[in-house]
Amino acid sequence: MKLILGSQSKRRRELLSQIGLEYEILIPDADEKQITDSDPETKVIETARLKASVLTADDNSILLTCDTVVSHNQIIYEKPATIEDARQMIRALSGSTHEVYSAVILKSRDFEEIISDSTEVTFYDLSEEEIEEYIQTDEPYDKAGGYGIQSFGAVFVKEIKSDYNTVVGLPLAKVYRALKKYGF
Repeated sequence: MKLILGSQSKRRRELLSQIGLEYEILIPDADEKQITDSDPETKVIETARLKASVLTADDNSILLTCDTVVSHNQIIYEKPATIEDARQMIRALSGSTHEVYSAVILKSRDFEEIISDSTEVTFYDLSEEEIEEYIQTDEPYDKAGGYGIQSFGAVFVKEIKSDYNTVVGLPLAKVYRALKKYGF
């Protein structure tokens, strides 16, 4: 059985490699903006499912596609498109608790399995100077919620409740256990 990662995320690649999995990479060309659900868990599941739907696996392959969003006060934060988006996101998260939702679709010709997880993250109160310095870096712009817990954004985090890797973008322990059922 062959594993195909349907993601361009460097972080997801690192996590799968960290547990010794071999995989091929296919980049899904999917219009994620068509998934407009306001429930964050449904949104990440449907976006991961959409990514899987545009990829083709042969009979001996399992596709693994993912999505991650940040949710705070009923607002879903994806990747910021502009510096103003990043500023607004980090300001909104400052001094409060938000949820990070990640979903994975494992799909072959014979089955589809959904793996979903959420983690609460609490930020310290951030000064305007801290926010401005951070959004001037490249870091916020390819991460849901505009921060990376696995890099400099870690200094904003006061507390997490649940799985750290869900915040990074892949609920690794759940994925590992699921893949073991399929011979990985």
